[in-house]
Amino acid sequence: MSLKQKIKEFINPVEEDEYLEMNASTQTSSMEYEKPMNKSISKLPADTKMVLFEPRSFDEAEEVGMHLKSGRAAVINLHRLPKEYAQRTIDFITGVIFALDGTIQKIGHNVVLCTPKSMGVAGAIRLSESE
Repeated sequence: MSLKQKIKEFINPVEEDEYLEMNASTQTSSMEYEKPMNKSISKLPADTKMVLFEPRSFDEAEEVGMHLKSGRAAVINLHRLPKEYAQRTIDFITGVIFALDGTIQKIGHNVVLCTPKSMGVAGAIRLSESE
């Protein structure tokens, strides 16, 4: 807070609720990321069966859900997300998959394959040598 603002508050105090409302729009958490420009689902060719994602914020999970609802499979690489956002993203996507009767498979460290019910996947990937 600037010195000018502190003096202004000293002379004309602001209620706590008003102060929180004023500062809510200007403060951002260090864990928040700018939301990148979303690709529009309609811009994809009609014959697209699978989309690849490397989300940088939790907000992009909704776009993955929209593709799954459209009958497309999704490979999601969560390497660029902080651990807590990656977990929230997986939780959200798992809910979408459950609602669509689809499947979700771990295909690598922080990489998952999500498929709607209409798309089958054959085979399995072993993540450790002991299996």
